[in-house]
Amino acid sequence: MHFPILSLPTFADARGALTVLEGALPFAIARIYWIHAADGQTRGGHRHKETRQALVAVHGSVSVYMNDGVREETIKLQRPSDCLLVEPKDWHTFTLADDAVVLVLASHPYDRADYIDEPYVDAPHD
Repeated sequence: MHFPILSLPTFADARGALTVLEGALPFAIARIYWIHAADGQTRGGHRHKETRQALVAVHGSVSVYMNDGVREETIKLQRPSDCLLVEPKDWHTFTLADDAVVLVLASHPYDRADYIDEPYVDAPHD
């Protein structure tokens, strides 16, 4: 796998599971949001100039297409303990399964000028 997925510490017992994000990311979190009620819809379709992101499917499954201009891969997130790192150079789209919720943690506040909407010209192939 070319794109890094962190395995977040999870503690489970008869009462349920608790997954910890504290100290796990290689950047400070400046923005947190989640996407839900997007059954079967595809979101994203951009990369960034500076912003780094982390994606967690906190409920259901999310298919994430990643392309860094050299390699491309589709990654399926389906455990709340899996956290996909998205670097600024990574063109990404994600499709949410029915009832899925994806948590997004970003290194910078929202700034439309940070977005690059054009995909890489020559799509790579693995």
